[in-house]
Amino acid sequence: MKIIVTGRNGQLGSELYDILSSQPDKECIFLDRETLPLDQPEKIAKALSAYKADYFIHAAAYTAVDKAESEEELADKVNHQSSAEIAKYCAENRVKLIAISTDYVFDGNSSRALSEDAAVDPINVYGATKLSGEQAIQKYDPNAIIIRTSWVYSTYGNNFVKTMIRLMTEREEISVINDQIGSPTYARDLANAIVDIINIEKWLPGIYHFSNEGETTWYDFAAAIKEIKGLNCKINPIPTTAYPTPAKRPAYSLLDKQKIKQHYGVEVPFWRNSLERMLDKL
Repeated sequence: MKIIVTGRNGQLGSELYDILSSQPDKECIFLDRETLPLDQPEKIAKALSAYKADYFIHAAAYTAVDKAESEEELADKVNHQSSAEIAKYCAENRVKLIAISTDYVFDGNSSRALSEDAAVDPINVYGATKLSGEQAIQKYDPNAIIIRTSWVYSTYGNNFVKTMIRLMTEREEISVINDQIGSPTYARDLANAIVDIINIEKWLPGIYHFSNEGETTWYDFAAAIKEIKGLNCKINPIPTTAYPTPAKRPAYSLLDKQKIKQHYGVEVPFWRNSLERMLDKL
């Protein structure tokens, strides 16, 4: 089984590398920004023509949410135009595509867990480019699987968990937003779910949601990090209005995971349990 993975050095790509490298029945090609320049969509088709694969996991993305507000053209090239080229390659070469998307395709005005067919209406540039990417993938490769996720963290890369540990170690007091609701996603759990889908060899195209079980706020997430790590920093809860950012964030982005559980039987751990497992590795 041959698998192409983009985003080798990202959080999800790094977790996929760890898992897939230990499976001898798979031959994996991990692509980074040098081997596959997603900021140059016109070069994607030629770059991919050198590879033959059974599966393609598109884990790379432009994820600098605030920076995207001033780099819309670049974000669109990476998240939308290059995704379209990857979808074309997969459709033309009969490669099964699994692409990763985001809760940011929603406006955050819901009050219950969002299903895959909930109305999309992104409120920032990043979310808009990811939605355009989703739509391009579905247009050019209707056989693709798209997995939306949220609040991703890992032992790899930069993320909320690592930032909180650093700030709580350096400072006596910090402030964290307490009115945005969702669920964190340990990238290792998402990587396991993707590999499970490939191993099951039951291909059901469409959009799926995956994040860890349960719901929380950024403030409660930070409080859990503090408790598990035994840190002494005081955490002050603040509203979103007290911490303005260039890009708006959805106030509510809890994802309904019933579809992926029913179709693929994947395990979806509770968010705090996954956080504990990740912190054990740091």
